[in-house]
Amino acid sequence: MSVLINLPSNVEQQFAAEANKLGVPLADYIVDLLVRKAGSKPMTGAEIVEFWKKEGLIGYRSDITDSQQHARELRRQAERRSRS
Repeated sequence: MSVLINLPSNVEQQFAAEANKLGVPLADYIVDLLVRKAGSKPMTGAEIVEFWKKEGLIGYRSDITDSQQHARELRRQAERRSRS
Protein backbone atom coordinates (compact mmCIF):
# COMPACT_ATOMS: atom_id res chain seq x y z
CA MET A 1 0.00 0.00 0.00
CA SER A 2 1.26 3.47 -0.79
CA VAL A 3 0.47 6.55 1.27
CA LEU A 4 1.62 10.09 0.61
CA ILE A 5 2.48 11.99 3.79
CA ASN A 6 3.44 15.67 3.89
CA LEU A 7 5.78 16.06 6.85
CA PRO A 8 6.73 19.41 8.34
CA SER A 9 10.26 20.22 7.17
CA ASN A 10 11.73 20.09 10.69
CA VAL A 11 10.30 16.58 11.21
CA GLU A 12 11.60 15.45 7.83
CA GLN A 13 15.06 16.81 8.69
CA GLN A 14 15.02 15.04 12.05
CA PHE A 15 13.97 11.73 10.46
CA ALA A 16 16.55 12.16 7.70
CA ALA A 17 19.31 12.75 10.25
CA GLU A 18 18.32 9.63 12.20
CA ALA A 19 18.11 7.54 9.03
CA ASN A 20 21.52 8.82 7.97
CA LYS A 21 23.02 7.90 11.35
CA LEU A 22 21.64 4.38 10.94
CA GLY A 23 22.72 4.18 7.30
CA VAL A 24 19.24 3.43 5.96
CA PRO A 25 17.08 5.19 3.38
CA LEU A 26 14.67 7.75 4.81
CA ALA A 27 11.60 5.87 3.52
CA ASP A 28 12.75 2.63 5.20
CA TYR A 29 13.36 4.48 8.45
CA ILE A 30 9.86 5.98 8.44
CA VAL A 31 8.24 2.62 7.57
CA ASP A 32 10.11 1.04 10.49
CA LEU A 33 8.87 3.78 12.84
CA LEU A 34 5.28 3.28 11.72
CA VAL A 35 5.44 -0.51 11.95
CA ARG A 36 6.91 -0.36 15.46
CA LYS A 37 4.30 2.18 16.54
CA ALA A 38 1.44 0.10 15.12
CA GLY A 39 2.56 -2.89 17.16
CA SER A 40 3.39 -0.93 20.28
CA LYS A 41 1.47 -1.22 23.50
CA PRO A 42 2.35 -0.73 27.14
CA MET A 43 4.59 -3.58 28.22
CA THR A 44 5.15 -5.16 31.59
CA GLY A 45 8.68 -5.60 32.91
CA ALA A 46 8.57 -9.31 32.07
CA GLU A 47 7.49 -8.53 28.49
CA ILE A 48 10.33 -6.05 28.10
CA VAL A 49 12.89 -8.57 29.37
CA GLU A 50 11.50 -11.23 27.01
CA PHE A 51 11.66 -8.75 24.11
CA TRP A 52 15.26 -7.85 24.96
CA LYS A 53 16.17 -11.55 25.09
CA LYS A 54 14.50 -12.15 21.72
CA GLU A 55 16.38 -9.19 20.23
CA GLY A 56 19.68 -10.50 21.61
CA LEU A 57 20.25 -7.65 24.04
CA ILE A 58 20.32 -9.90 27.08
CA GLY A 59 22.80 -12.72 27.28
CA TYR A 60 24.98 -11.73 24.34
CA ARG A 61 28.05 -11.25 26.54
CA SER A 62 28.68 -14.86 27.51
CA ASP A 63 32.24 -13.88 28.40
CA ILE A 64 30.93 -12.00 31.48
CA THR A 65 30.32 -14.62 34.14
CA ASP A 66 30.03 -12.25 37.12
CA SER A 67 28.14 -9.09 36.15
CA GLN A 68 28.74 -7.30 39.44
CA GLN A 69 32.49 -7.91 39.28
CA HIS A 70 32.48 -6.72 35.67
CA ALA A 71 30.65 -3.52 36.72
CA ARG A 72 33.19 -2.92 39.51
CA GLU A 73 36.02 -3.31 37.01
CA LEU A 74 34.41 -0.85 34.58
CA ARG A 75 33.91 1.64 37.41
CA ARG A 76 37.56 1.25 38.50
CA GLN A 77 38.75 1.86 34.93
CA ALA A 78 36.54 4.94 34.62
CA GLU A 79 37.85 6.37 37.88
CA ARG A 80 41.46 5.98 36.72
CA ARG A 81 41.16 7.41 33.22
CA SER A 82 42.68 10.79 32.56
CA ARG A 83 40.43 13.82 32.33
CA SER A 84 42.04 15.87 29.60
